[in-house]
Amino acid sequence: MDIATRVWNHKWKIDPIVRSLIDTDFYKLLMCQSVFRNKRDTQVTFSLINRTDSVPLAKLIDEGELREQLDHIRSIRLSRGESTWLRGNTFYGKRQMFRPDFMEWFENLQLPPYHLERVGDQYELTFEGKWPEVMLWEIPALAVLMELRGRAVLHDMGRFELQVLYARAMTRVWEKVEHLRKEPGLRIADFGTRRRHSFLWQDWCVQAMIEGLGERFTGTSNCLIAKNRDLEAIGTNAHEMPMVYAALAETDEDLARAPYDVLADWHEEHEGNLRMILPDTYGTAGFLERAPDWLTQWTGIRIDSGDPAEGAETAIRWWQERGEDPREKLIIFSDGLDEQKILQLYHQFAGRVRVSFGWGTLLTNDFRGLAPDDRLAPFSLVCKAVSAEGRPTVKLSDNPNKAMGPQTEIDRYKRVFGVGQQQAFEVVV
Repeated sequence: MDIATRVWNHKWKIDPIVRSLIDTDFYKLLMCQSVFRNKRDTQVTFSLINRTDSVPLAKLIDEGELREQLDHIRSIRLSRGESTWLRGNTFYGKRQMFRPDFMEWFENLQLPPYHLERVGDQYELTFEGKWPEVMLWEIPALAVLMELRGRAVLHDMGRFELQVLYARAMTRVWEKVEHLRKEPGLRIADFGTRRRHSFLWQDWCVQAMIEGLGERFTGTSNCLIAKNRDLEAIGTNAHEMPMVYAALAETDEDLARAPYDVLADWHEEHEGNLRMILPDTYGTAGFLERAPDWLTQWTGIRIDSGDPAEGAETAIRWWQERGEDPREKLIIFSDGLDEQKILQLYHQFAGRVRVSFGWGTLLTNDFRGLAPDDRLAPFSLVCKAVSAEGRPTVKLSDNPNKAMGPQTEIDRYKRVFGVGQQQAFEVVV
């Protein structure tokens, strides 16, 4: 695949940004099935949030082109081959991970309408409707905005300029892979769908990881690439579920219990490596302190905000205090990783726990310094559930710079969950 020539020819009609309903992260489908089972009629609103104000998306991206891509996504249906893969493949050692009633619903799904308008130099993009339908907009919406921004920057580059740009980017990825493969015990997966440079680039990066790391590369979060490349589809659950469950809580007592209600539902559906705790939605320390004993039997914890080393030490202490051997537990690091941080954390925790990594934006979108004025540098764009049944959602995180929700509700959640002073960290991606 000559990506530079493909870009230079500008034949975007043959390269729709999102080409399949399974061009999404595996955890979205797992969560969607859980929501379909437990909260299928819950009305939610998702909204695009650009945390990087210096990237004026509405000035860079033509509204008509954005609508064309979004409309195309609404025209996509699950193909027969994709349905067969989901119904018959083995995921995390289990066949028929997706139940027949869910698959019948998914096979007939059309994503719900969107609302788009320009507000200053940014776009307001929202999705409203039933939770299982709306939640599947998150990943494709992010992929479209990220790739259209990249296409806008690349549009006026000449053929040789593009060839050099991609040659430098490929060299950068391969040098990272060479650095990582020096560690024979390293286990790492691609988590880079949501803020990738493009589908073709993510696919190239995955192929580089396959060749460079071999069995140390454990798979990809992207279902379409996993299917096409015969890889493991990787993913468990995310902050979205406790955020919506919490918004639905009637009392402070219900609110305090909501994050554990999510995992109780998950516990009924999944086992083994799918039982991964994501503890930071309302503060890791408080979550673990109040966690029911049955959660200590889960396979591990994913660290996704704050100081990753501190989060891992907190998890290790929690297991030890509950009589568990941390060496039998799994910690997955997944927040803003690059190869230097991956190696640092690996050396710090290998042997003390089982360690794995979900490598995201700085694998599939590291064009830093490669374009004039650094206009291809990755930026922080998210698409989050902002309300459920008319009530605002809240995320506190272990990094206050990632917090979201009305300030009055943030203050209430901090009180209910006992979150005090937090250390702020720069949000790069």
